[in-house]
Amino acid sequence: MTCEELLKALNEYVDGAQLTEICEEFSQHLAGCNPCQVVVDNIRQTISLYRDGQPYEMPKNFEERLQQSLKSKWEEKFGSPVKPTANG
Repeated sequence: MTCEELLKALNEYVDGAQLTEICEEFSQHLAGCNPCQVVVDNIRQTISLYRDGQPYEMPKNFEERLQQSLKSKWEEKFGSPVKPTANG
């Protein structure tokens, strides 16, 4: 199994397909491929965070920098931010 085949199978699995026939190949590939191990681990962590449903509180300084960065990128791409009107 190649990395590309593993990622395709992983997408199918996430979409609900049954992959029992390739589980052995999947496991063998993961055992020897660190990049695919990282991808699968990241997906597992993302799913776990999503299922837990707990918001992550960002440090205030980071949140402010992130908002400023997003605002700057928006202004670079679209110009000045839209200002609210009297009608909302």
